[in-house]
Amino acid sequence: MQINKLSIIIPVYNEAATIHLILKKVLAVQLINTIQKEIIVINDCSTDKTEEVLSEFITNNNSFNIITHNQSYNQGKGAALHKGISMASGEYLIIQDADLEYDPEEYNILLKPVVDGFADVVYGSRFVGGKPHRILFFWHTVGNYFLTFLSNIFTNLNLSDMETCYKLFNTKILQNIQLKEKHFGFEPEVTAKISRIPKIRIYEVGISYYGRTYLEGKKIGWRDGFRALWCILKYNIGQKKQHH
Repeated sequence: MQINKLSIIIPVYNEAATIHLILKKVLAVQLINTIQKEIIVINDCSTDKTEEVLSEFITNNNSFNIITHNQSYNQGKGAALHKGISMASGEYLIIQDADLEYDPEEYNILLKPVVDGFADVVYGSRFVGGKPHRILFFWHTVGNYFLTFLSNIFTNLNLSDMETCYKLFNTKILQNIQLKEKHFGFEPEVTAKISRIPKIRIYEVGISYYGRTYLEGKKIGWRDGFRALWCILKYNIGQKKQHH
């Protein structure tokens, strides 16, 4: 498929320390097939200096296509993503966290199955392939495996990493899905809903993972795991009943 532009959606909350670093990495990436980049940063009403750091960065890099939106109040990561998705104008879009856990250089790995004409959606898995993965939390990994396994039971997909940040979507397909989860339930909800689209072609590729500790700013916790569990049940069992 011919892709002219990739929209990169970056939800941000209190990332003043790293937002300029991730934006530098995103700007430095040379996409395959001379695909252009549209960078959409959604600031979820950060209470630190994120907004100032962002505007200074944009002023210093004004030749690049960087669009920002400041949420009027803190609404959660999912809500920030919904806003970014609605603003995207590229044929495809990818989600990029503002921390440094994922490497933008790997966008091309996710783009390849689409450019080659095979995929509509590509998930970047932290659990397959020969890329570097930081060794951190055993129970997080168990939690991820469990949530992915449960999600797969209902969706009949064979994903290895449903909770991954790196998900590449056909923009029009995603914009036509009504997404509701405003916090960390985005991953199971979007997975459940794309799995029900007739003839959708979903691929998975191996990516690196440079995980953060809580001291380094990691935000996700056990409550988010329970929310994800609830969302898997809600958007698979509950929604399927409504479809019949």
